[in-house]
Amino acid sequence: MSENKDKNPKGEHGNRVLGLTINGKKYEWNQQYITGAEIRRLGHIANDEEIFLAVKKPWEDEPIPDDKQVNLARPEIEHFYSKAKEVIIVVNGTPHKWTKEKISFKEVIVLAFGQYIDKPTMVYTVAYEDGPKQNPEGSMFAGQEVFVKHKMIFNATATDKS
Repeated sequence: MSENKDKNPKGEHGNRVLGLTINGKKYEWNQQYITGAEIRRLGHIANDEEIFLAVKKPWEDEPIPDDKQVNLARPEIEHFYSKAKEVIIVVNGTPHKWTKEKISFKEVIVLAFGQYIDKPTMVYTVAYEDGPKQNPEGSMFAGQEVFVKHKMIFNATATDKS
């Protein structure tokens, strides 16, 4: 669905064209309801970002998953915005905020030990559990990435064989 550039106040089937903003950019929509998936397409929002409907304080902004419908025919214009999804992953017993869809072997090591020492005598291992359906559990090796989910657990070890 592309941005409607003409000034015709009527949309499909004689409905009013309704205004909305997505990440500060104005759009028009010719139906009373819009889904999160339609907002995602209209605003070119990546799948690794969450969509929110801005709500006046003191209430919290409302998350809009892809399958949720939002009524655009309310008195004021709806303002939507996106932000990177944030999950908590647990590395060696310590929780860490994570905003990317995947994590690399090296990133797990840095979270576990504060640095990644790249030398032949240093051996790292990473095991994980409680992962998403793409990789529910297993081991990681250098150069590998895995998908993450909230409360996923990583156990890393470091051995210097010098």
